[in-house]
Amino acid sequence: MVKSPGSSKSSKAAKTPKRRTHRITLIPGDGIGPEVSAAVVSIVEAAGRATGAAFEWHRYAAGAEAFETTGEYIPKALYDSIEENRVALKGPVTTPVGGGFASINVALRQKFELFANFRPVKSLPGLKTIYPDIDLIIVRENMEDLYAGLEHVVVPGVVQALKIITEKGSTRIAKFAFDYARRQGRKKVHAIHKANIMKLSDGLFLRCCQTVAEGFPEVEYREHIVDNTCMQLVMNPYQYDILLTENLYGDILSDLCSAFVGGLGLVPGANLGTECAIFEAVHGSAPDIAGKNLANPTALLQSAVLMLHHIGESETAARVQDALEQVYREGRTLTRDVGGTSGTREFAEAVLRAMETPVKAQA
Repeated sequence: MVKSPGSSKSSKAAKTPKRRTHRITLIPGDGIGPEVSAAVVSIVEAAGRATGAAFEWHRYAAGAEAFETTGEYIPKALYDSIEENRVALKGPVTTPVGGGFASINVALRQKFELFANFRPVKSLPGLKTIYPDIDLIIVRENMEDLYAGLEHVVVPGVVQALKIITEKGSTRIAKFAFDYARRQGRKKVHAIHKANIMKLSDGLFLRCCQTVAEGFPEVEYREHIVDNTCMQLVMNPYQYDILLTENLYGDILSDLCSAFVGGLGLVPGANLGTECAIFEAVHGSAPDIAGKNLANPTALLQSAVLMLHHIGESETAARVQDALEQVYREGRTLTRDVGGTSGTREFAEAVLRAMETPVKAQA
């Protein structure tokens, strides 16, 4: 059964918490990936020690680094580890543009049928942005659309890419979005489409969303054309709650929405299926700053928070999230991308200190 992040309730820790060990497949990634992954692992382990959760990390390379040592961009051992552990935490992996090997992200989603891409976009305290107090959810179909990767050369100079939309895929992602809305008390779902032009493919997606919406009368259902959605988001993002999208539209809109809260270095991502889940930072590998202690680990850390909720460690998740928000609220130890002067290690150390000396947020 698919579990969406944030669905379980936290409870008070016992004085001597019983130890629980979770086996997690860890893909550090390349570029800044190893740095932000190391920071996140240290924070998650520290939080777990306080709540009785322990973590057994099974580390694997993917992409060009893996190919150099194994001859495979995604080693069989990595596939086997995810299949066995059923949960993975993934740092950024470089995908070549216009050639080279296929996207590692897309390959993993296809392999494990991770049909739901879950992207919460929420403001962090203390960060000044044009739009304060943003709280959006993007639910993106993760298996179909143009990202199915079906493209070929018709004749030299002409390339065709196939957009695949199915009733099964559209219905289950719509059901995921409305189930989440019901559980979390969200009030509104917008289905995002281009059915005025793609009347068959996007028309099918809309009909599936409409059918599912009928079973959730307490959730307001609306439809917006994707280009209009981009304008509406920039003019007034507060009109949206949950955006329900096909694959390509969701990829574009989630990056757009990340700008409302400070950029891709801050927002988490989850890829969820019926058997497995992979949690990942949605930003790139930033090779230009790799190894320089400059990267912001917030996106991967918040992805780890989603992972902790998913595996039933909501108290551990809350401990990490509260400490992270305390660091942002205080604003003394932030990385350069959000206006600070601190490095990756210093930021992680600040989060660790905040877990040890929590300060209650002002109402």
